[in-house]
Amino acid sequence: MAEGLARHFLGDRLRPFSAGVLKTMVDPLAIEVMAELGIDISNHYSKTIAELPNQDFDLVVTLCDHAKETCPYFPGKVIHVGFPDPPSLSAKIFPREKRLPIYRKVRDQIKDFVLNQLPRQVF
Repeated sequence: MAEGLARHFLGDRLRPFSAGVLKTMVDPLAIEVMAELGIDISNHYSKTIAELPNQDFDLVVTLCDHAKETCPYFPGKVIHVGFPDPPSLSAKIFPREKRLPIYRKVRDQIKDFVLNQLPRQVF
């Protein structure tokens, strides 16, 4: 969600890349709640840090505590912004439609970060 939001709102000023410590999948519920904002992340795919372009990054933002703890060393500016993990928070909630408010809340928190805090870190 963070990459999609950053590309949508700040893509003319930065090149965001998203990767995880472990390769998983793009969550269908994340795709759904992003589509509600008119942002299509259905073509995104899960990748590890090793799959990112070989380049120096101006800023690395870790978004979950696990990434903060296990992320390899990056020279330069690294910040941690802890967001809740929607799949973990909603794992025992059924039916799946009842999970959407959790995803929306986290999406909106990330959107707020991208619009209001990220520009101060980068520009």
